[in-house]
Amino acid sequence: MTKRIIIGICGASGSIYGIRLLKALARHSVEIFLTVSTAGRFVIREELDYEGDLVAGLVHSHSGPSTEAASIYEYSPEDLSAPFSSGSFQHDGMVIAPCSMNTLSAVSSGLTGNLMHRAADVSLKEKRPLILVVRESPLNRIHLFNMGRAAEAGATIMPACPSFYSRPQTVDEAVDTVVARILDHLGVADNRFPRWMGSRG
Repeated sequence: MTKRIIIGICGASGSIYGIRLLKALARHSVEIFLTVSTAGRFVIREELDYEGDLVAGLVHSHSGPSTEAASIYEYSPEDLSAPFSSGSFQHDGMVIAPCSMNTLSAVSSGLTGNLMHRAADVSLKEKRPLILVVRESPLNRIHLFNMGRAAEAGATIMPACPSFYSRPQTVDEAVDTVVARILDHLGVADNRFPRWMGSRG
């Protein structure tokens, strides 16, 4: 059965995490349901110099023909009639990457004012995987409290912290070390990313 994955991209710095995740998922036979906040679009424009209307277009235009395996459906953050706003919609996990402290606060408080927040709330109540790729530093006590509360509700808190044992040479390679962990938690097998194989000594 084809996996269904929900992706949210909001206004924290680090939109590259969401885009690289989309590119990685697009290599697989999955259905991707995407929503991007207004602030998220602004950050994509500022950080990635992309002016297009559809983030899905960015994924396909920069990844080559290998992205044709996936289907990407994009929804406005104001569209609360989207399929994944309902608990009856079956999916295999939701990821918010990057996850701003504003979105973290909404999720941890059960606020559902837009589609991203609603989909996250539904994922928690239906006990489906919810991964929050938080992107902030330093963290204050409120941030930590909200992370703890979201984790207690069932979310996986996955800070955007690249690993370096694979000796990444580019920003994309460093970002992909985080993307690889996300794919693992979604149950999407992808052997393109290096794994720790023990000491080189």
